[in-house]
Amino acid sequence: MSSIQSPDIEFCNVSKLFGDFVAVHEMDLSVPKGSFVALLGPSGCGKTTSLRMIGGFEMPTSGNVLVGGRDMAGEPPYRRPVNMVFQHYALFPHMTVETNVAYGLKQQRPRLPRDEIRTRVGEALEMVQLGHLAERRPHELSGGQQQRVALARALVNRPQVLLLDEPLAALDKKLRTAMQIELQSLQRDLGITFLLVTHDQEEALSMSDLVCVMNEGRIAQLGEPGDVYNDPASLFVADFVGKTNMLSGEVAGLSDGIAEVRLDNGTMTSARAREGLAIGSKATVCVRPESITLAASQSNATGTVHNRIFLGPSADYAIDVPGLGRILAQVPAASAVHAAGANVSIGFEAGTAIAFPS
Repeated sequence: MSSIQSPDIEFCNVSKLFGDFVAVHEMDLSVPKGSFVALLGPSGCGKTTSLRMIGGFEMPTSGNVLVGGRDMAGEPPYRRPVNMVFQHYALFPHMTVETNVAYGLKQQRPRLPRDEIRTRVGEALEMVQLGHLAERRPHELSGGQQQRVALARALVNRPQVLLLDEPLAALDKKLRTAMQIELQSLQRDLGITFLLVTHDQEEALSMSDLVCVMNEGRIAQLGEPGDVYNDPASLFVADFVGKTNMLSGEVAGLSDGIAEVRLDNGTMTSARAREGLAIGSKATVCVRPESITLAASQSNATGTVHNRIFLGPSADYAIDVPGLGRILAQVPAASAVHAAGANVSIGFEAGTAIAFPS
């Protein structure tokens, strides 16, 4: 992330209503200049509406949207210092790949020299691995190739802010991973602000400097990827971002930010306490699968392996624990293999469990 912390994008008490439906509710957001930020959340949480308000395709019902310190009220999309990569491509079907990418450059005033346009278009196409398809038309390309053309068309103008509406959704896994690396490298090289909308948690955590988790039109948590994953601010964030085991229990003790929780099967466990817990209150203890140890010498519970899924470097175990239900554990594949039906002891790595009010 850039060391310059002046915001490129600001939401000041922004709300957006569609009739009686509140898509975005009194949202305050500051996106640092030169950063890569992901808006992450389930369908209907307001992330795409927020992106469209920055791009000028929706206007806020109340509040102010600023880009580069300038209020965008009343500014049409073509006058904003942003470019947007749409989820559904929006390519010109009668143009070749090359002329699609060159279109924005040809509209600039004063006009750019032809050689400069040709050079920049070539660089953009090579970046998305489509230089050899420059003369084809969109209908001759796969969905993933069309999405890459849309990406090149947006990047070739080198906007102050690039808005990305799930731009990699149509790509296969291998190419999507390669494009994630390319996007990160490009963002660092150009130093422009990238704002990515996605429902793919892995994509958001792996690509961005900051993750903004949204729910019901509000920001549930804004922070660095490691903080959002390892230190979720709410039960919603813990449940939505990544896989987690949610264990019910009752608070038996509280001291120095640590809750002693009696789980529903009678087992006592320690967890980092979130606000709102009180002795005797119901709690939900969240533990990531990779934080669970199998056959630990000091166990929290004993269960039976339901099944094992081999994932290459790791293996997922579904373990049925009486009184707690099914627990997911992820362990190195090289560790001891436990067959379906085997009894195992499980434990939590110290400091990894978090207790939330139920």
